[in-house]
Amino acid sequence: MIDAILLKKMFLSAAQALDAKKEWINELNVFPVPDGDTGTNMTMTIMSAVREVSAAEEKMMPIAKAISSGALRGARGNSGVILSQLLRGFVKVAQEQEALDEHSLALAFEKAVESAYKAVMKPKEGTILTVARAVSDKAQELKDVNDLERFLRESIEEGDRMLKKTPELLPVLKQAGVVDSGGQGLMVALHGAYDAFMGKAIDLRVPEFEKPATENIKVDVSNLETSDIHFGYCTEFIIRLEKEFTEEDEYAFKEYLSSIGDSIVCVADDEIVKIHVHTNEPGNALQRALTYGQLSRIKIDNMREEHQERLFKDAEKLAAEQKKADEARKVELLPEKEVGFVAVASGDGLKQIFQDLGVDYVIEGGQTMNPSTDDILSAVSKVHAKHIFVLPNNKNIILASEQAARLCKDKELIVVPSKSVCQGLSCMINYIPEASVEENRESMKDGMASVKTLEATYAIRDTNIDGVEIHKGDYMVLGDGSIYSGAENLMTAVKEAVGKAVDEDTAIVSIYYGHDVGEEEAEALSAELQQIAPDAEIEVNYGGQPVYYYIISVE
Repeated sequence: MIDAILLKKMFLSAAQALDAKKEWINELNVFPVPDGDTGTNMTMTIMSAVREVSAAEEKMMPIAKAISSGALRGARGNSGVILSQLLRGFVKVAQEQEALDEHSLALAFEKAVESAYKAVMKPKEGTILTVARAVSDKAQELKDVNDLERFLRESIEEGDRMLKKTPELLPVLKQAGVVDSGGQGLMVALHGAYDAFMGKAIDLRVPEFEKPATENIKVDVSNLETSDIHFGYCTEFIIRLEKEFTEEDEYAFKEYLSSIGDSIVCVADDEIVKIHVHTNEPGNALQRALTYGQLSRIKIDNMREEHQERLFKDAEKLAAEQKKADEARKVELLPEKEVGFVAVASGDGLKQIFQDLGVDYVIEGGQTMNPSTDDILSAVSKVHAKHIFVLPNNKNIILASEQAARLCKDKELIVVPSKSVCQGLSCMINYIPEASVEENRESMKDGMASVKTLEATYAIRDTNIDGVEIHKGDYMVLGDGSIYSGAENLMTAVKEAVGKAVDEDTAIVSIYYGHDVGEEEAEALSAELQQIAPDAEIEVNYGGQPVYYYIISVE
């Protein structure tokens, strides 16, 4: 029987196995681009659950809930979302048991597969889903064997056999000469769990994979040089109020303090305000404070002389926490809009373009780093609107966005399934403020249909897909799930791809150049493309995106 303690060990071992082999799994990406991230996504998804499981009480219900909630909110990419749904279905059965035997495990595997298939609108065979179903089907056959070791071993072996068959079920895998990366990730996790079941020693500490945001880290300045201290005076005082100190006053004072320092803490009640700030101008902070009332308990320390005493360690943590709370309060104080927008993009240029088109919040991410379900929910929380359009702008982020929509309770999230930033930009251009939410959803989707997206990058291994032979180090242009071109010269590859993409109806070709490309190079490409599409308008924009030299929209 697998009790709560053993289930916890098996889960942690599965996570560690994924973490150890994530780069190898990444390399199984069908297209040989330098951003394959299946292993990374699955690992980050399961690590999100690991943190909750490690802190959970060692009973079946708390551990099951920690696995489910952690994986759901931490899910990244299609493979991560599917993994989170497999885990969710599994623990729905597990949480009702004191311990798991062959029968309950077979039912848990069955519910896992059922949950995962429901999460995908159009399931494809030859993927992680197929591998998971093979494990489940074998488990049904073995549920009466009364030998748990055999039950697990043979179920996993069946998964391995099905994984090897995935290239026969999905032609693109066969062309690339790889097995399905998501299926491989699942089997790595199952083998890790089996190792723990068999008694293999594992490290029960939480692996350090995804570090928390800097603002949540305690700052230890004991080993810093004084030159690292930007603001030298730790300034503290109390204002004894002589007039009303409103929320507007509080924000205005904080804004002023932010202009002359950092690590700001402002705690107010009806009679006093407690202030903490690091600044090079303590006199100016005191002078502004006098406009609100009398000062007392003034304390100014020179941190460049006394930084070893860690005077501001806790203050910086409190300031970061308060800054986060202030941001949330600012959102709440804004008048609620009917409609808001959240988009995913990578690159400062693309981010600015989305904001100029009316997007309220741009999540940093894309093909090189898929945001999690929780990242999307966090972004949504910063937009004070009843209805929020979410533009994933990547086919690998759509499932996480849809999962966020299901988890969001206080707002309506409308996920428009944009598969590229070009489609996302088209959605914003096609938005009609006077139309209803449903009408805009349809017009955005219609607008996306007329957009072709080309992405120019380089190959990290040899392959031959759709008749295009690619060698490691070659430049290649991807688009619409296939390879348009490959060549030793970037300009040659892009021109060939655009030549295939344009037709007599093409009106606009938009070039977004990445941070590895100069403006002059982009303008030179524009001139070349004008020869290929003489009747089209050619636009050049700075995108600043990583990995992809150019992202090109053909409309």
